[in-house]
Amino acid sequence: MRKHIYFSILSLLPLCNLQTQDKDQPVNSAGNELYKTISAIPTVPGFIRPATGINSFGDWLGNIKLKRDKRVFLYNGSLKRDQSVQFAVLDEPIGNKDLQQCADAIMRLRAEYFFSKNDFDSIHFAATDGTVLSFSKWRSGIRYYLSGNKLNTTFIKNNTASVHDDFESYLETVFRYAGTHSLASELTAVTDIKNIQPGDIFIQPGFPGHAMIVTGICVNKEGKKLFMLAQGYMPAQDIHIVKNLLNEKYSPWYEIPGSGDIITPAWEFRNTQLKRWK
Repeated sequence: MRKHIYFSILSLLPLCNLQTQDKDQPVNSAGNELYKTISAIPTVPGFIRPATGINSFGDWLGNIKLKRDKRVFLYNGSLKRDQSVQFAVLDEPIGNKDLQQCADAIMRLRAEYFFSKNDFDSIHFAATDGTVLSFSKWRSGIRYYLSGNKLNTTFIKNNTASVHDDFESYLETVFRYAGTHSLASELTAVTDIKNIQPGDIFIQPGFPGHAMIVTGICVNKEGKKLFMLAQGYMPAQDIHIVKNLLNEKYSPWYEIPGSGDIITPAWEFRNTQLKRWK
């Protein structure tokens, strides 16, 4: 099943894109023996990674571990039929429900960054109706539920769940009630794509829409920048770094277009659709 249809109108569905994937291509399951983290993925010759701020979101992204198994699995343990687009697979949870799709994968990474710093107050996301879903409030016993066309709250007096279990159940609620539409409203536009940074997001809000996160930047001595992208997808599946199918020489890195589209295996973004966390 897809995510919950709530508010009884399609325009508030927090869905990722609806493209079908009907290829069935095997992938070597031991494809990442040399690349243990995102930052270990080599740059294009002549390019280097610029320094990121210590303890910054971009720095944290670079240290995410990669799975040795290069295959992408769905939430139910099945292999994704199309195994042709991923360069590497992030060692990140996806849960056992069809919830963690494109925007959700990005919200997980952002939440896990703050969770790793014990900064629970910074873990909050807007639902599609505008309700702020706060992890700190969740820890205190607040729960969110749908009543009619709006999310309301109730209170659990004795919250006995572990912090980690609470975090996962909180994220499931976020994934149910947030999506590309709500995430886009929480971000600010990057007015010049040449200023792209790790952690930035290409996002096209909509029902469906799609979102991908910039997981790395590299630059040469002339100042030319390349970037890497990761995505979740529908149905819910492993977060993965995508190949650049149009430029195998640079893959998985992408060039910054002077104008026009960023063409990825699953979606085409305009160069004006880059956003950043406020």
